Amino acid sequence: MDIEPQLQLALGLRLVVAALLGGVLGLERERRGHAAGVGTFAMVTMGACAFSIISDLVFRGPDNTRIASGVVEGIGFLGAGIIIRGRAGVHGLTTAATLWASAAVGMLVGFGLYFLALILTVVAFVVLVIRAVDPVARKLEELREDAEPLDAVETNQ
Repeated sequence: MDIEPQLQLALGLRLVVAALLGGVLGLERERRGHAAGVGTFAMVTMGACAFSIISDLVFRGPDNTRIASGVVEGIGFLGAGIIIRGRAGVHGLTTAATLWASAAVGMLVGFGLYFLALILTVVAFVVLVIRAVDPVARKLEELREDAEPLDAVETNQ
């Protein structure tokens, strides 16, 4: 396959955009002290972008969705490794979900849907940040305290 250097440069720019958008989401996670931070999120969005570019260039037609579904599946496994259930509850759900959304950002950029990728990044970032706003954080904590623990629900059945 012979791809002109100008097209390769344009596709390379997609990788950079994907890494930057993923880095924004990772920055918020890193700021909160999570192990999956800027580097992890940038790599996931960039990888998803690269796989989207490959599927679009190589597998024209109905087969190009196979790689996209593989990305979604693979990120699901990666996310599952982040989630931990312990005595204090479940940890890592938000990071895993954000990682999954960041893969979608990378795929959107890979397919040239920059505006949708930017919207998804902004909305995901707002969702992550709004949880730290004091009145919202207090209300969420109240809701958690009022909720019946999952273990109690499981034993009542």
